[in-house]
Amino acid sequence: MKADKVFIGVDSGTQGTKVVLFSMKQQRIVASAYAPHELIADNSGRREQEPRWWIDAAQTAIKSALQLVLGISDEVVAIGVSGQQHGMVPLDSQGHVIRPAKLWCDTETASQCEELTQILGGEKRVMELIGNPIAAGFTASKILWLKQNEPGHYERLSTVLLPHDYLNYWLTGNKVAEFGDASGTAYFDVRQRQWCPEVLNAIDPSGKLLGCVPELIESHAPAGWMRQELAAQFGLGPDIIVSSGGGDNMMGAIGTGNVSPGTVTLSLGTSGTIYSCADAPIIDPGGECAAFCSSTGQWLPLICTMNVTVSTELTRSLLSLDIDQLNRLASLAPPGAEGVVLIPFFNGERTPNLPNAQASWTGLTSSNFVPANLCRAALEGPTFGLRYGMEILNRQGIRAREIRLIGGGAKSPLWRQIVADVFGCPVVCPVSEEAGAMGAVLQSMWCYFHQNNDPVSIELLCKQWIALDESSRVYPSDQSEQYQQLYQDYVKRVNHLYR
Repeated sequence: MKADKVFIGVDSGTQGTKVVLFSMKQQRIVASAYAPHELIADNSGRREQEPRWWIDAAQTAIKSALQLVLGISDEVVAIGVSGQQHGMVPLDSQGHVIRPAKLWCDTETASQCEELTQILGGEKRVMELIGNPIAAGFTASKILWLKQNEPGHYERLSTVLLPHDYLNYWLTGNKVAEFGDASGTAYFDVRQRQWCPEVLNAIDPSGKLLGCVPELIESHAPAGWMRQELAAQFGLGPDIIVSSGGGDNMMGAIGTGNVSPGTVTLSLGTSGTIYSCADAPIIDPGGECAAFCSSTGQWLPLICTMNVTVSTELTRSLLSLDIDQLNRLASLAPPGAEGVVLIPFFNGERTPNLPNAQASWTGLTSSNFVPANLCRAALEGPTFGLRYGMEILNRQGIRAREIRLIGGGAKSPLWRQIVADVFGCPVVCPVSEEAGAMGAVLQSMWCYFHQNNDPVSIELLCKQWIALDESSRVYPSDQSEQYQQLYQDYVKRVNHLYR
């Protein structure tokens, strides 16, 4: 019997792959490692990556993490994968990647979204079929784009996987999908938790795509067991369970303890997300709230904005600042940045649904056009966009008693305070900054215990292993009332530009 049980969490995101090793005996993450990804991008809205890059990064990070703790390889029992949602990984009949994966942030397929919606009978009919609109970024439009623009590649298409499904395929040799990540494809019925033949046949009336989607499995079920040759490469033993895994938002929910109704998680990452757990499907008639399934057997109503740390990174680069310098300058500017407002739609926008929108600096004068105001506006603009998303969740009956904040932006005390003031709600971070990887750890733990005849609940595992960092907690300040008016002004500017 193993002296310890160690679980590996892999978080494969847009910018890179993070791997953590969690020891049950030591009750903590004992090692972590990171490897970056490249990005293929152009001004047409194309955002792509070679799936091989994800594998290379995962191999590098797993090996690096295992090397940090002597003897830990013998204690590993399971691995879970969190992956960026919505990406299209096209495979041929031999399981080889046909072309680079189009990513969640790819807006090149906006016209295919509109075309597919019309083929299916309009937005109302689409909502009836799948519970979600066909949004730019979702997988369905990417497949239609492939069929229309690269017919030779489409002819070879045998399987369509999402990014985390592809990593599970590399780990196990099995082509499977779980409900949470699958619900972000726009060809999955979130009410019935099954693929939607009507959408697949609308993309290709021949029926071919019905045979290109993988088998669906429950969230607590294993995707399989790690291939023996791969386990040997990592120095691991046999019978390493690979859990079903899930999309980054679904794993982030688990990693913040957001596995029962009433909790709200907000991510300040490359993109921004705000979501809550639900015990039944929550379908937004307006289609602005994504009616996702969770990776815990429940549902995860979610709002996504396309540009959060994108804004701060571009502003930082423009002004030749490091992160600390940007935050220091932003702290010198007052709320509202003396009238400077950033509409942060650098990658188009999903909420509101403006895939072809562009970013704008507004309110500039000869006196307020200074670095401090630009830095402050780069924090405030994305936060206002997320507040708009919270109002959509409010209309679905979801209220935030407390916001659990994750993502790179959550490390900034100033940004945490701005979030608390804009939302009028307490904000706190989990102790572990690696919500996606920690979510993958806990889901793999859940799967491991189920496979060993111990059906412990995911809620109990989260209660046991997810802790909040009370030193990060902030409450709305006396500036919160001012921010309510600044938010309304922001909404008016967006409506003036795009409505």
